[in-house]
Amino acid sequence: MTLRIMTIYGTRPEAIKVAPIIKAIEAEDGLDSITVVTGQHREMLDQVNTMFGIVPDHDMNIMSAGQSLNTIVAKVISGVDEILEQETPDAVIVQGDTSTVMGAAVASFNRQIPVIHLEAGLRSGDINSPFPEEANRKLTSQIAALHLAPTSTSRDNLTREDVSENDIVVTGNSVIDTLMFATENLRVPFEDPRLEDLRAAKEAGTAGRVLLVTAHRRENLGTAMEDIGQAVAELARKYPDLAVVFPIHKNPKVRSAIRPAVEGLENVYLIEPLAYAEFTQVLSLADVVLTDSGGVQEEAPSLGKPVLVMRENTERPEAVVAGTVKLIGTHKQRLVDEVSLLLDSGEAYAGMANAVNPYGDGKAAVRTIEAIRWKFNGAERPRDFGSAPR
Repeated sequence: MTLRIMTIYGTRPEAIKVAPIIKAIEAEDGLDSITVVTGQHREMLDQVNTMFGIVPDHDMNIMSAGQSLNTIVAKVISGVDEILEQETPDAVIVQGDTSTVMGAAVASFNRQIPVIHLEAGLRSGDINSPFPEEANRKLTSQIAALHLAPTSTSRDNLTREDVSENDIVVTGNSVIDTLMFATENLRVPFEDPRLEDLRAAKEAGTAGRVLLVTAHRRENLGTAMEDIGQAVAELARKYPDLAVVFPIHKNPKVRSAIRPAVEGLENVYLIEPLAYAEFTQVLSLADVVLTDSGGVQEEAPSLGKPVLVMRENTERPEAVVAGTVKLIGTHKQRLVDEVSLLLDSGEAYAGMANAVNPYGDGKAAVRTIEAIRWKFNGAERPRDFGSAPR
């Protein structure tokens, strides 16, 4: 029996994590792949698809300027519903916690099509942080038929919410599959010559240290984002040999909060968002990472990079426990102090810069295919990531 598996995604982080799954489905006998993009992120999404050679079967292109979250969700549900009626898949894969995920899961459930939730079970414990992601993933968990949890912690979150262990497989996180592929196979030239010079200096051993900054969270917009910009500026002045690489999100609210603080500082590289292959190379060059991103919390520990997270809580506590990630909030002075500690104290730096990654081993896509075979074709249940060998 051939299973028709539809994968629906809309943002760059989703694309990064579903790409190895889509390629694995395409390579598997007895599985047909149908790909649908909502276009919740446009240019950045297309970059990842191109990198992996993925040509979507359906492109909904839902985004327009200034639309509300409710408008996005409504477009996703109605648009996905039409495609489901046309394609009649046996199961639908969604990944993570975006509006695309929640809307596609609801549309599939209402047509009684089983939902497979990648990266299931992440929880911050605060319905409003991150917003709206915490609600999106909890709602999706209520209707998913197969929960592919990245870690045992995520599995335990699900079982506490009365999800049956018979519907959960711990796969590891597919972002590690993608990161390993990119760092091993994709050395590309940087479009920004300053980054090319920085890489050459790093490889020659003549560069100073590098701070990589990313910031985009909805809950950080406003005064928190302004604090981030001011903290980055103070660090750049305090450490003139520090190269601050800041790919700035396209959201105008992010740009208006960050730009005024850092303009005129030569060691702050305020650049356009990077294609994924370029971003992984910048991540490799970085000495310290300052971020509010979820995905970076997962990726950087694989490369031994200390990560300071500009949030009050995280749905990814495993690396906090391991010591490679630290939650520091968004207060300006706290940001300056925590980055300074890592730059000034070899002991503090060494305490975080250990390449212990609790999130995956690069085989999440393999386990995902095995889990689909188990759930829908009666194959043997795969062994959970992180469990002892049988």
